[in-house]
Amino acid sequence: MAIAMALVEELRAGLRGRSRVYLPGEEGYREGVRRWSEYSEKNAGAVVAPNSIPDVAAIVVFCATHSIELAVRGGGHSTGGSSSTEGGIVLDLSLLRGVTVDPAAKTVTVQGGALWADVDSVTAAHGLATVGGTVNHTGVGGLTLGGGWGWLTPRYGMVIDNLLSATVVLADGSVCKASETENPDLFWAIRGAGQNFGVVVEFVFRVYEQGDVWAGLVVFPVEQLAAVVEFANSINGIKDAAINFGFSAPPPQKSPILLTAPFYNGPEEKAKEIFAPLIALGPIINTTATIPYATVNGLLNHAVPHGARKTSKGSSFTMPVSPSFVQSVLDHFSAFIARVPDANETLVIFECIDPTKIIEVPQSATAFANRGQYMNAATMTRWLSPDDDLTCRQHTREFGSLLREERKRKEGDSVDKGGVGQYANYSETFASAKEIYGENYERLVELKKRFDPENVFCKWHPIVPPVEA
Repeated sequence: MAIAMALVEELRAGLRGRSRVYLPGEEGYREGVRRWSEYSEKNAGAVVAPNSIPDVAAIVVFCATHSIELAVRGGGHSTGGSSSTEGGIVLDLSLLRGVTVDPAAKTVTVQGGALWADVDSVTAAHGLATVGGTVNHTGVGGLTLGGGWGWLTPRYGMVIDNLLSATVVLADGSVCKASETENPDLFWAIRGAGQNFGVVVEFVFRVYEQGDVWAGLVVFPVEQLAAVVEFANSINGIKDAAINFGFSAPPPQKSPILLTAPFYNGPEEKAKEIFAPLIALGPIINTTATIPYATVNGLLNHAVPHGARKTSKGSSFTMPVSPSFVQSVLDHFSAFIARVPDANETLVIFECIDPTKIIEVPQSATAFANRGQYMNAATMTRWLSPDDDLTCRQHTREFGSLLREERKRKEGDSVDKGGVGQYANYSETFASAKEIYGENYERLVELKKRFDPENVFCKWHPIVPPVEA
């Protein structure tokens, strides 16, 4: 649906500087609606790329005033369409990608449109790093507001646990700081449910001294699955050691292979000692080496590239994980790609990253409700034809069910205690707000009423403000 030209001209007149408005057919529009997942792309009425905070506020007010759906695009990795809109306005933050380090204060200030690659490269120039994700072409904003964890989580906790403050544009166009001392209720809410409360145009994170690490990709035939899983179990709890493992079926063979990504935040000699049993299994590919930390977050980029149709589902598992269970997940994956051959580059991954630092923070300390003694697993389902949409969505749901049933088998009634057991950033399409926010949901509903009563921000695990009697 097109936006009336009179409204477009009103919008343009209200913007300053180098901010841009792109309409369908204009240069810049197609890039503005392109997403990491083609499945999530929609035809916006306009794409607006502001280059200042006042212009971000003007766009928000414009959409609220004219009841135009607003979608905010940071890195564009949403698989549920929360950064896209059919006929509405995309607020594209790609002109706001500045990153500034204060080495003395040990902080990094990051604009809302930055990618993790921007942060990693700038902080590395000072011998510093902060907790980011495991893929560096993702946006800082989306990962952070949904919780965020990665390779440095075992030392420093989640991304939101290292967020010191944020600058937020609210639904009424006002701009405010949020921290433990300024607007603490808003600061609580944006750490886990942030997309429901405003546009975060600036983050300030704590940074740490960071040297080189030992990491790489190690690939095995699937016949080594049981041995790899047992190895992952054996290093659980070893300080500064982590491993992700999973499977895909990339070209040219397009048959399943076993992928692992070992990581050690320390000297190579110690890393080789810890991971020697894994390397002794005889991988078909081994790229492990001592490398800069900034390089690590790009190691998995090739496994989750831009393009094609994608959806995702996250769940959780506890250690030790059963090799026979992981084999059943592999069998499910193999049957799926036999039915949908062009889904061969689907990635199933188990992230064996120690949650100890995560659960040191109480469940109610932030809106993020997924703090528990368990780890993340996810499927990033990838396919080509729209004809296979329903089949691929069903596979994605079934993966989540497999993980859920395994935890129930191991833990019984206690499976529902602690965290909600699914990571919001991996489960955008297949979980309700109540399921994602758990015990924090009711407080979020009340804060939504206060900060966004007209539900301007309603695209990501939407929290609906209560209706007045």
